[in-house]
Amino acid sequence: MSGETRIVPVILSGGAGTRLWPASREAHPKQFLPLLGDRSTFEDTLTRVSDRSVFAEPMVVTGEDFRFLVADQLTRAGVAGRIVLEPMRRDSGPAIAVAAELLRQKDPDAVMLVLAADHLVTDPQAFTATAAAGLDAAQAGALVTFGIRPTQPATGYGYVRPGATMDGRVNMVAAFVEKPDAETATRFLAEGYLWNSGNFLFRADVFLGELKRFEPEIAAAAAKVATAIARDEAGGISFERIDRELFAASPAKSVDYAVMERTDRAAVIAADYAWSDLGSWNALWEISPKDADGNAARGAVSLIGARNVFVVSEEVHTAVIGLEDIAVVATKDAVLVARRDVAGDLKTLVGDLRADETTRRLADEHRKVLRPWGSYEGVDRGTRFQVKRIVVKPGARLSLQKHFHRSEHWVVVTGTATVEIDGVEKLVRENESVYIPLGAWHRLTNHGRIDLELIEVQSGSYLGEDDIVRSQDDYKRV
Repeated sequence: MSGETRIVPVILSGGAGTRLWPASREAHPKQFLPLLGDRSTFEDTLTRVSDRSVFAEPMVVTGEDFRFLVADQLTRAGVAGRIVLEPMRRDSGPAIAVAAELLRQKDPDAVMLVLAADHLVTDPQAFTATAAAGLDAAQAGALVTFGIRPTQPATGYGYVRPGATMDGRVNMVAAFVEKPDAETATRFLAEGYLWNSGNFLFRADVFLGELKRFEPEIAAAAAKVATAIARDEAGGISFERIDRELFAASPAKSVDYAVMERTDRAAVIAADYAWSDLGSWNALWEISPKDADGNAARGAVSLIGARNVFVVSEEVHTAVIGLEDIAVVATKDAVLVARRDVAGDLKTLVGDLRADETTRRLADEHRKVLRPWGSYEGVDRGTRFQVKRIVVKPGARLSLQKHFHRSEHWVVVTGTATVEIDGVEKLVRENESVYIPLGAWHRLTNHGRIDLELIEVQSGSYLGEDDIVRSQDDYKRV
């Protein structure tokens, strides 16, 4: 690695991940889920770039709705970093452009490593070595993509054809190729093509210069956005907000179409580690440990006469008998049974669910809904009542709020709650309850050192989440 330069990881983590429904949903997408172990792929990505002799602290570009998820998982991974909030999705090109402008403000010679938050890399040391090996080429002005040596003739990935040797392990890109059919993919495997991983290493100023050549509107919007970043704090966490109007002026386009497939500066470094973009249930099956019949399972699962199936079961016991080449994913409120190789149809399914008011929630939220202060989960519901299980993290508190259409009972199960009702505070301990009348201003705080758990019983004419009026809120949702 050249001199004292440290690579700045820029982690893109604003996607929805609909091809992994029902586990991945709009409000809690796949990059924040523990799909293959105890940690999410976002946490794994943070850990992968934690060697401070090679990498600087990361910048995470994400959506407004994911800001507290990102902050929580940064803390859990023990990593400090900048959190930049997109007001809307404009694909990867504009997001990377804004990140490049922000990095260039601080360091005109900044080298950035663009990573997706939802990819799997099995060998972090090999990943670090690959990034370090590509640094000289990036500093010399190349836009380096990481190419993965194919293990099979996959039709779900784009490919890169390496050209002339540029610097050590780095080659110029002779061609980018879209996803091929099976016959073409087999030929690519024999001819030394590489999978295009979508990870990039380049100088911020060089990328912006090429962007200005090919997509001047994106470049101009990014330059304006970077000078108008709003910095604020919510829940003790600092965020950098992108201006909505300025960002909306940028055309939505992927970095591949905007720059990489058009520039003559594109280069590729062959990566010597296993990689997956986890873009489908089939991809997860491929990389999961399997039994003698090719089955991969997580959770409470029974298999009889099944072959090459992938089963995930969150709570219920799921049995698969005499079936082959399918995926079964059972969450608390939805079950998917499909051919393992189905991916595009899942996007169609999620779109259909979202278009129907009766099923929209299944497309967007899990039964357990995360909030910056903790979570809540529906337990039961009737015509004029609803029961929830609420968990409040240590030191956290809900907003000061009231409801026009419902009253509430809170029963503490674990911990001690400080409850404020119309300006009067009281402590509510385990097995004690408190009543919040309709229209009363109320707030709940966990001053303890363990999670506060309670059962909430709502009663009233309307029980929607939008029946909340907030007066004060630590997370600026007023």
